[in-house]
Amino acid sequence: MDASKNLLKPEDMKELVPAMGYCTVSNTIAIDGSKVGFMYREEPDNNDDSGWRFLSGTEHQNYIDNPNNSQEVEVNVVANLDPAIIPYLTSPFGTDMERRKGSDNFRKI
Repeated sequence: MDASKNLLKPEDMKELVPAMGYCTVSNTIAIDGSKVGFMYREEPDNNDDSGWRFLSGTEHQNYIDNPNNSQEVEVNVVANLDPAIIPYLTSPFGTDMERRKGSDNFRKI
């Protein structure tokens, strides 16, 4: 993925959360600017993986299945794009959450 297309440039990044590894984020968030609509945490693939996966909730399965439509970034990048996720980042593996319609709050599903 060409990082130059990302909505957030490295020089605009703030340290909002401590380093916790990388996550997978949909390009609907990283490039198009959608808010996180769905987030889940699975067992990490390796020691550098936080286990977090972030989707806008508008992606179709074909979009999700194409690896060119997502990217691996530090969790702090997604926190900068959508700070509403920050209170939930310490949730355990196996957590599935969706944004409450019209708010910055998430609920477990």
